[in-house]
Amino acid sequence: MGEQAQVDFGQIRVKDQRGKEVQLYFIAFVLSHSRYKYKEWLNRPFTTRDVIEAHERAFQWFGGMPRELVYDQDNLIVVSENAGDLILTAEFEAYRRQRNLTLHVCRKADPESKGKIENVVGFIKHNFAKHRTFLHLDLWNEQGWEWLNRTGNGRIHNTTKKETGRCV
Repeated sequence: MGEQAQVDFGQIRVKDQRGKEVQLYFIAFVLSHSRYKYKEWLNRPFTTRDVIEAHERAFQWFGGMPRELVYDQDNLIVVSENAGDLILTAEFEAYRRQRNLTLHVCRKADPESKGKIENVVGFIKHNFAKHRTFLHLDLWNEQGWEWLNRTGNGRIHNTTKKETGRCV
């Protein structure tokens, strides 16, 4: 418990109250042991600063910080790979050092190495966002956190057969 969290991004098109399509972006976190989830949305692509701020809110939501964070080679976090050495963006590297984060960055095009978060991204898209109407970002995030408490984190998990819990 508390050893690892996986992090990933997603996006989806939803309709607003006028029937117009809106592109929304989200970052999702899942604690690997308990499958406890956190996510937040933006109505524009994330910046590295947004990602860092989302990490802080996720740690607050979880009640602590996992020992290791697992990511894709996303350009908001990783600039390049040089013979197996990862070069992080300057802003994310400064954050990693400040918070003493241990990172594991998966190989490119290897979704199986972080399957827990891939499932969460699909769960958010198809169980939260798919049939909702977008009114405004603050309400969308508030409804999302209520949904997490009620459904995303409030039920017995199919794989673990346990209630999801913070366990950080």
